[in-house]
Amino acid sequence: MLNLPSARNIETPALAASAEACDGDRSNWRQALPLLAGEGVTLRALRASDAPTLLAMLTTEEVARFISPPPTTVDGFEKFIAWTHRQLMEGRYICFGMVPAGRTDAVGLIQVRALDQAFGLAEWGFAIGSEFWGTGIFQASARAVLDFVFAELPVYRLEARAVTENGRGNGALRKIGASCEAVLRQSFQRGTTRMDQMLWSIGRQDWIFMNTATWKGRVH
Repeated sequence: MLNLPSARNIETPALAASAEACDGDRSNWRQALPLLAGEGVTLRALRASDAPTLLAMLTTEEVARFISPPPTTVDGFEKFIAWTHRQLMEGRYICFGMVPAGRTDAVGLIQVRALDQAFGLAEWGFAIGSEFWGTGIFQASARAVLDFVFAELPVYRLEARAVTENGRGNGALRKIGASCEAVLRQSFQRGTTRMDQMLWSIGRQDWIFMNTATWKGRVH
């Protein structure tokens, strides 16, 4: 459900944007992601201090078996976090950390990456620690991120891929209003095992229609 960059693609420079800047102007997202709020959760740019918690949350067997291999050390996650900030400044990728009410560290993340030059076609992925499954935090986080993506980015179509055996991930996508368009045969490899994935999509106009009562986004 989540595609993290391989270690060879992550360099070590310091973060490109400060954590304190995360509550900036929503329309100026390339410089700093804004704070987003959902029921029981806040979403913000990742911070280096999130690395130990993300390591603990995203490397357990029940979480990691359906995502690309996450970093295996705190240092690895720190490098990944620095990479997300550099990618943000290039304007082709965003990554929000999910911070439950009462905590200061991210227990999961939602990322969106451009699939074309204009950032009109994009793919999203997510992962969250298993102790927060079933709490409603993902649904609240996903809705806040989708509102942001369709209001502030040029995205008109957002795709997701989830391993067919990942019932929880596929159920979450269905619940948020995504449509399954196809099954991609043997499209995901974990170690030596190849697995089928379900291809899900949601469009801007679909999202606006489903959320007419609360939609406050801009029209691109």
